[in-house]
Amino acid sequence: MVRFCDWTAVASFMAQLALAQAHYNPPYHSYSYSCSSFSSLSSLTSHSIGSVSTSSSTSPTWTGIPGASSFQAPAGFPTSAFSSYYPVPSGQEPQPALYDPVLGITYPLNLTNPDTIPDEDEDPVYYPKPIAKLSSDEQKVVISNVMSEVSEIITGNYIVGNCSKCIAALSVAKSAAQLAPSLVPDAMVQACTKFGLHSANTCKEDFDAKTFGAIWTQVLAFADVSGLDGQYICNSLSSTFCPAPAMSPLNVTEWFSKPKPANATKPAASGKHVKVLHLSDFHLDPRYKVGSEGNCSSGLCCRNGNLNVNVPKGDISYPAPMYGAYECDTPYDLGLAALQAVGPLTGTSEKNPLAWSIYTGDLVSHDPQTELSRLYTEYAEDSVYGMFKTYLTGPVFPVLGNHDSNPEAIDAPHSLPGPLGQQMSWNYDHVSRLWKHEGWIDEGTAEQARLHYGAYSVKNHYGLRMITFNSDFWYHSNFLNFINTSNPDVSGTWKFVIEELQAAEDAGERVWLFGHVLSGWDGSNPLKNPTNLFYQIIDRYSPHVIANVFFGHTHEDQVMIYYANNGTVQNRDTALTSGWIGPSVTPLTNLNSGFRMYEVDTGTFDIYEAYTWYSDVNTYPNLVNTTHGPTFKFEYSTREVYGQAAQWPADAPLNSTFWHAVTEAMEADHRLVSQFNTYEGKSSIHSPNCTNAACAEAKICYMRSGSVALGQACPQGYGSVQSPFKPVK
Repeated sequence: MVRFCDWTAVASFMAQLALAQAHYNPPYHSYSYSCSSFSSLSSLTSHSIGSVSTSSSTSPTWTGIPGASSFQAPAGFPTSAFSSYYPVPSGQEPQPALYDPVLGITYPLNLTNPDTIPDEDEDPVYYPKPIAKLSSDEQKVVISNVMSEVSEIITGNYIVGNCSKCIAALSVAKSAAQLAPSLVPDAMVQACTKFGLHSANTCKEDFDAKTFGAIWTQVLAFADVSGLDGQYICNSLSSTFCPAPAMSPLNVTEWFSKPKPANATKPAASGKHVKVLHLSDFHLDPRYKVGSEGNCSSGLCCRNGNLNVNVPKGDISYPAPMYGAYECDTPYDLGLAALQAVGPLTGTSEKNPLAWSIYTGDLVSHDPQTELSRLYTEYAEDSVYGMFKTYLTGPVFPVLGNHDSNPEAIDAPHSLPGPLGQQMSWNYDHVSRLWKHEGWIDEGTAEQARLHYGAYSVKNHYGLRMITFNSDFWYHSNFLNFINTSNPDVSGTWKFVIEELQAAEDAGERVWLFGHVLSGWDGSNPLKNPTNLFYQIIDRYSPHVIANVFFGHTHEDQVMIYYANNGTVQNRDTALTSGWIGPSVTPLTNLNSGFRMYEVDTGTFDIYEAYTWYSDVNTYPNLVNTTHGPTFKFEYSTREVYGQAAQWPADAPLNSTFWHAVTEAMEADHRLVSQFNTYEGKSSIHSPNCTNAACAEAKICYMRSGSVALGQACPQGYGSVQSPFKPVK
């Protein structure tokens, strides 16, 4: 079995090929190869430029793709990826002995060993400071009285309606959080179980002090639980408790120091295009166990002990392949196959590098909170960023995703009192120092990232300003967002973004703006008020400053269009900016693995082409005892698939006007929507078909929805291809 391939030699050959291809029009030659295509360096260099073929038996075909049409990863693991390893049983995923240059530690094997996953952590737990000094016994009396009163509210008849009952119960519970905060998590677990909110196990995972219980205690202590905050909290606990609150009014003029210039124009195109990689949602799973249940009944599969209850005890219905499965996160072997594929498929190398890469968040696997910790989060950050540094050419500009914190999705605004406002600073310090260590940002930018929750603003070497933001501050699963919900910017995130955009406008700069959790689509992920403000920010600074917006999070290949005036009129003239949602590396759930590259003009920083590649996860069981690993192959060109139908000029950028023209073409021909739906799942065999008028209407509406308010006004039930569509009537 081949364990290592000299991809440095391959990269050198690719560079020679790129120079030769510069004389052709179209400029790129489509071919594929694998490590086994070259038995030695001499055989590699003996391949003449004109004889590179798609396989040993086919002739070359010229197309418009930027590099190889497919890439077949070498079998096994590239041992040069890390400097040292812990011993593992034969056939299992590698376990790098990973050294963290920021923390100065080597991560222990038991942190990631699939057979010894820790279910306890020593992370500190933060509670609000009690408003009175009570003895232990007095605190217990407070909890007992609160539990009794809450029980009477829920089971009694003197308060009518689920929402009123929930608000009343929160109002009583608030006193417990203020007087006996350390006892509240256990009380919440007890109440959750007693009143059947969830199963006993889920109640413990949701409300135990070491999971989210201490966070909920902070929310109870500081939120206006009898008002708007309480409505958000109750709706979050169950949509049957309270309906989702309406969007709060927003005075736009208060947010911007200057009006939008009347005749603002963007710079002229340079005509020079560079290659920019978009990676998202890596979700490394170093605890992946080959041969375990890949089709488990609940939780993250391909894990020791996560079983399929529908088969006899001891049986495995679908043994987890070495390279991944549809119900599992990214094992090392898949992640490194994807990264090895980037250079050959994009036609880049050390001598012909990517201009830059953006990473739109989520490094950590989808473990239950009971198995997560700060150390596990830091491990994923160190490992994945280190692999990016090794395999990607050019600088990488990352953002944090909702899984890149601990507890998962929780980020605390600095406005919380005392140490509560700094409870996540350990993470911002860690990632900012790692980014600086990898040479992607300087010390000033690292300090900015430490201050702004991992967000930063930096002008790259091509003159484009990259402004990032931590999207956890609008994500519905960051429960601390339920404090002061009428304020769309409790954290100061949008104040920072506005200041940086205003400075960019004053300096005549172009901007790419990116985070993790998307602002709209079907409206299922963020909160309304922050995304309403974000939409106004886009309107104020587009299209003359903001060239493009980027997200991840859904794991799917999607796009949104932002329009002027809150999208009240949606046409080609009002389209302002596009929001590109990057496909994930992880296959979870029911998706193929993939990534995208843009061709970007260095004058306007508009996108002129977008190429997407994928790997068919359904083929992974067939790779046992083969001489190669997964194949990543060209999926589609955005311009080629949609340009003709949209009647789009060949020399025009793929901007928001383009995307609106695509949606018009989709309205006329629903087959385009069906194709878009296929690409959403990266051509997964598990994606449901979108072949009826109702699905087409919903998808087009999602594409035109850059905020929660717009997305939730669309027909619901067609937002994701990870499971069968469930139309909401």
